Order: sequence, then C-alpha cells, then structure tokens
Amino acid sequence: MTINYQYKNIQSPTKITLSDEQAAGHADHWRILTDDMSQDVPEWLQKMIEKAAMPKGLNPNVSAKDSCLLLSEDQPCHINQVLAMKDGKPERFINAYPCVDSPYGLHCKIERIIANDNSHDAVLRLRTADGSIIYAFDQLYTANRHLYQRDSSYFANFSAWAHEIKLSEQQEVIMVEDQEAIRYHRAFNDIVAANDGQIPDDLQEQIKEWKPETKEQMAPVEINLGHMCAYLFGDTLGQEDEAWCQGQVLGKQETLFNGKSIILFDVVILREQDADPFVVRIGALNTIETASIKVHDYIQANVWLQAAIYKENQKSQDATAQSKAS
Repeated sequence: MTINYQYKNIQSPTKITLSDEQAAGHADHWRILTDDMSQDVPEWLQKMIEKAAMPKGLNPNVSAKDSCLLLSEDQPCHINQVLAMKDGKPERFINAYPCVDSPYGLHCKIERIIANDNSHDAVLRLRTADGSIIYAFDQLYTANRHLYQRDSSYFANFSAWAHEIKLSEQQEVIMVEDQEAIRYHRAFNDIVAANDGQIPDDLQEQIKEWKPETKEQMAPVEINLGHMCAYLFGDTLGQEDEAWCQGQVLGKQETLFNGKSIILFDVVILREQDADPFVVRIGALNTIETASIKVHDYIQANVWLQAAIYKENQKSQDATAQSKAS
C-alpha cells in the first residue's frame, strides 16, 4: 500500500523582537487624548470592561480560555485592552491603547513584524500591491499573532491618531522648467479635463500624441508643494508607525471618545497613477484649529498610524470594507 503525504510549508513573516527597554509604550498616545493620564486612563479602562467585546481578527476561535485575551469596543474611537487569562478568568493587565476604526484599506503583504512579546505591541511592515511600504501599529496583534503568513495578501484597514494636524503650507512652491516634464504635465491635465475628469485607459498613448497649441502651454510650471500627497514613516526601530503625512481631506465627521469630542478626517495621503489610493481615517481632538479644516483642504499631520486585519474583510477586494469588533 502506498500512502501519499502532503505537507504544506506555512511560514510566518520575519519577526524582530524588541526588549521592554526598546519598546516605546503608549504614554505619548494617551497624551493625545488627555492631560491627566493617571486619572483618566484607569477610569476609561474600567468603564470599557462593562461593554467590552472580543475582536476576532483572523481568528474565529477566540475564547476567554486563551492565555491572553484582547478586549475592544464597537465604537468609532475606542480602547483595546490586553489581559492575561488563567482558567477563563483575568489574571493580570498587560496593555491598553486607544484605537480608531476605519473603513479604508489596501491589500498588503506582511514583510516584517517588529514586536514586544511582553506587551503585545507590534508594528507591521507592509508592502502594497504597487510596491509602497507602509509601517503601522497592529491593533489586533494579540488575536492575529500566530496566524500571519509570509507572502499572503491581507486587506488591512488603516487609521491613525493625530499628534498634530494643520493646513499644509500653501506658500511652498517649485518651478518646473524641464520641457519634457512640462509637456507631460500639460498633456495629462488637458486629456483628463477633456475626459470629464476621468483617466482614460489609453492615457499614455494620448500623452505621446499630444502637441502644444501655443507657446504659453510650454511655459515653466509652478507646482504648489502644499497640494501634494506624501507619507514618511518613522526611522526609529519599533517606532516606524510614528509618521508624517500630507494629503487632501475627503471627508469629515464628529464622534465621541469617553465624552471628548473627536473629529475624524478621511485623508488621501498617497495617490499615484495605476495604484489604489492610500486613504487613512485620522482622529483628532476637536479644537478651534482642527474644526477649521474643511473637506477638500490639504493638511499636514504627525500621526500614529494603525492597521487592523479582520477575517471578514479578506473576502472582498472592496477598499470600503467595514471593520467591526464582534
């Protein structure tokens, strides 16, 4: 009798383990929301227990019998809390951090995980389908940490808390004098405008055929850097999720986080040809400055970028897949 064995070699992404001394913790993140951490945060943690849910992430078998349990809330802005469990009961507190839910995301592969196993803090290095590199704090690492696979594509929802958010500098301009660059710029604008603002499938062919009708069309082009989309991740190991970004506000709404008024800005921070736009839902305290930011404005922000990977969102290629704790 011949027995055919099939073995599937499943590999986890590369992991870099941080010591407790290397881990940054969440004090700066709580300071986004309160000037009195010692008073407010313990109250918020106790309050959330009353309505806490267990987000499953990629794991359909989450149980209170697990050695570690992730608790969350079904709110646009909420707290995730990690507890050590013993015999189905909480044994000790491990970690807690504020989160923003987002409907926006991209399909990515996890190239690297930078994690502290004691605190369950983890930063994911993600590569999008077009090759862009994104670093984000993993909201669901406790639930997902044993399930991530190298070379698998995941739909990740992206959100952030803003350390600072303001209108971009409109005075920052550069002058483009290269004739070929000017021709491309003018051709692109003319072709898209003639196509009712849509990019035609044969754009590159039309650009090759485009010819200027006047000398003025080939005059130097002034580009406002304040109207560009940009994303720069942090350069400190384990803190790459602390990012700077600039982009256009696509949407704006208000919500509450433990009685505090929060503005949620939907901002496109990467917008490249032939690539899905990188849109992030950014939470910021409602202040005079943040309230003055309007839809269509361009902003600059220092943010703590987050990602959440849910099993139910892996079935859809739709970038508006909703993330919910269940």
